[in-house]
Amino acid sequence: MFVVRPVELTDIASLEKLAAVTMPGVHTLPKTHGEIAASVERSIASFAAHVDIPSEESYMFVLEETATGSIVGTAAIHASAGSNGTYFSFRNDVIQQVSRDLNISHSVHALTLCSELTAYSQLSGYYINNREEAGIEAALLSRARLLFAVLAPHRFGDRFFVPLAGITDSRGQSPFWDALGRKFFKMDFLDAERVIGGARNRTLIVELMPHYPVYVPLLPGDAQAAMGQIHPDGELAFSLLTEEGFEADDYIDIFDGGPILQAHKNSLRTFSGSMVRRVAEAEAGAASDVMVTYAVAASSEQNFRAITVACPSVEAEGTVQLPASALAALMVAPGDNVICVRI
Repeated sequence: MFVVRPVELTDIASLEKLAAVTMPGVHTLPKTHGEIAASVERSIASFAAHVDIPSEESYMFVLEETATGSIVGTAAIHASAGSNGTYFSFRNDVIQQVSRDLNISHSVHALTLCSELTAYSQLSGYYINNREEAGIEAALLSRARLLFAVLAPHRFGDRFFVPLAGITDSRGQSPFWDALGRKFFKMDFLDAERVIGGARNRTLIVELMPHYPVYVPLLPGDAQAAMGQIHPDGELAFSLLTEEGFEADDYIDIFDGGPILQAHKNSLRTFSGSMVRRVAEAEAGAASDVMVTYAVAASSEQNFRAITVACPSVEAEGTVQLPASALAALMVAPGDNVICVRI
């Protein structure tokens, strides 16, 4: 069984092992011991904080294999992307140009630096070991963040977005960056990512990036081809997020041109399909002809835990039948409330 839970200080060593195998510029996990410890401490403080308005809180979760206690994945959600400054992205625009004298009109694809994602809640830091072999636990790790947002809506905005890594080559170089950002920052892609620490809300971005629309046809072909494309390591996350209800048409990352998925919470399956049910313990050996798999989360902000479980359908019932192992993993008892959503 796998359980998603808030990160703890005792997980730092395990997170260091995960970070050691991630690719710079592709995964957003912090790399050094100090950075990882700071992220963990920030998450613990965020879970403990009394929140009225989403601000600087950042919530980190880990995926634990209960049989071994191993940490095999992590994911995070930030309450407000612009809490430490304006969040910048490129918006896909179409500019209409008309010459009445020549009787010519045409549309031009352009990229406009914008801050429209500021104050959205941001999903990030998704990583799971052996993603090629991952099963339903991969979907659980992605969805658990949103289950927590369902449980604690006051901690988050009404809109969410997820930046995904764009195309880079074997040396970590980005054709989109080489065609655009490099001209203004005067440094390689990975060097630029290190300078800003993966953030998109640094003042130097608006100081250096072009303020006027960038006409896409003027960019080299490889840069145009990379726009909105996903790094192979991000394909699993992209699939899970689009199934959830996120869309990827409007914005791209200002550095590598990767897609930025966004959605209103009412468009997301976890929000529209979640149900609160009272826990009942399933009888040992009892089985229904029709079993449905749900992501089930304990309805406690401070002791949040989420698992997947196959049980009889709960849509028309007031209770959810959970085996003893599920009760133990969620740390709930019969009579407690949980949140369920089909997965």
